[in-house]
Amino acid sequence: MIRISISIESQILVLIDKNNNEIATYPISTARNGAGQQTGSNCTPRGRHVIRAKIGAGYPQNTVFVGRRPTGELYGVELKHKFPERDWILTRILWLSGCEIGFNRLGAVDTMRRYIYIHSTPDSVPMGVPSSHGCILMRGPDIIELFDRVSVGTEVNIY
Repeated sequence: MIRISISIESQILVLIDKNNNEIATYPISTARNGAGQQTGSNCTPRGRHVIRAKIGAGYPQNTVFVGRRPTGELYGVELKHKFPERDWILTRILWLSGCEIGFNRLGAVDTMRRYIYIHSTPDSVPMGVPSSHGCILMRGPDIIELFDRVSVGTEVNIY
């Protein structure tokens, strides 16, 4: 079974096969506020997670999502200027759910209720530098490739 390992320190996502071999590595951006589980912290949660839902299959790169639903828009310069403060969720969504009760699951530390995703972001957002509101950000082509290689239930370890 394939699994995902995410290093907050290195700002790297690694896809690992059942034999523990690295099969793909992607630059990412995690939370500007660092690591943390607390609701409202805008931090990236640590620990063991699973992909609870995959959203966006078949949509074009740069499809805009709001509330996990496609808006019918494609991200571009005009849209960026129209909504300069929007936290852009683009292309695909891998919605994460924590596996560790009291650490990243249930109560005030629930990753899924915090709407923590792996998703793409505009190209103007640098990878390798923490800049998100808690999610794990990727480039459009990278999230499409990752999305197509993983399934619901895939283990995701964030450390």
